Amino acid sequence: MHTEQVSGAPAQPSPSGWPAQLRLRFERRHDTRTVLALQRHEGPLLVQKALYPEDEQCCHAILLHPPAGIVAGDLLSIDVTVDTQAHALLTTPGASKWYRSSGPLAQTDTRLQVGSGAALEWLPREAIVFEGARACARLKIELAERARCVGWEIWCLGRTARGERFDTGCLQVETRLASGGRPRWEERGRLEGGSALLSAAAGLADQPVFGTLWAAGLDPPAPLLERCRAVRLEGPGRGAVTQLPELLLARYLGPSTEEAFTWLSAIWSLVRPHYVGRAAVRPRIWAV
Repeated sequence: MHTEQVSGAPAQPSPSGWPAQLRLRFERRHDTRTVLALQRHEGPLLVQKALYPEDEQCCHAILLHPPAGIVAGDLLSIDVTVDTQAHALLTTPGASKWYRSSGPLAQTDTRLQVGSGAALEWLPREAIVFEGARACARLKIELAERARCVGWEIWCLGRTARGERFDTGCLQVETRLASGGRPRWEERGRLEGGSALLSAAAGLADQPVFGTLWAAGLDPPAPLLERCRAVRLEGPGRGAVTQLPELLLARYLGPSTEEAFTWLSAIWSLVRPHYVGRAAVRPRIWAV
């Protein structure tokens, strides 16, 4: 593994922010082992080591952001490439936090590139957007022919354990997925603190937590789709599973990040054998 500082100017952070960049590349070597072949980082964003809790074909990595919170003017840039026939799973050690700000936007810009015949699993823990935060998160997924990607994002508006509501601030979320150079799925949304959309039936219906799981690169067979739809929620939240060409989507809306994580994890356990060819093995960090 090669680790070094990135040279050159970062991607337009605010002068008051703390920029961080991370570039990872996973390669398959000797036909059996996926290795973390390249890690370049600047600022407080890195991976400590490659892990192999399953076998050498699947490399697990934990993304670390030591400040643990994203503040006004921060720009976190993550670029992950999984080369031909390699398989990587990325997660985080805990929730990310977007802090209150009256200043410039805090931003994350994530690009996931998956090569031919390769697989990437993007499974971060939830993101908590504090009341008054000003946040923008962009995610771009690019799949080559026969590539697969399974991942999720879970958002929580306000520190619900403290009874906090998202009365001020804003959250902008952008997701784009392309396969073989063709757009497959694109969403863009902006939520303003205290807006009617937060309580509207056509919006978040007064629920602070929402999440989406995607499984891309293959069409799900009908029995798999039905098994996913049969997964029950443990609390009052709502979930739905839909199918698009070469794409399965699972949506959660409800009061609890733990309920969202549990339900989406159950969906992931069902889709993983079909999309990446192996039974689900939960990352050990999730048990901490």
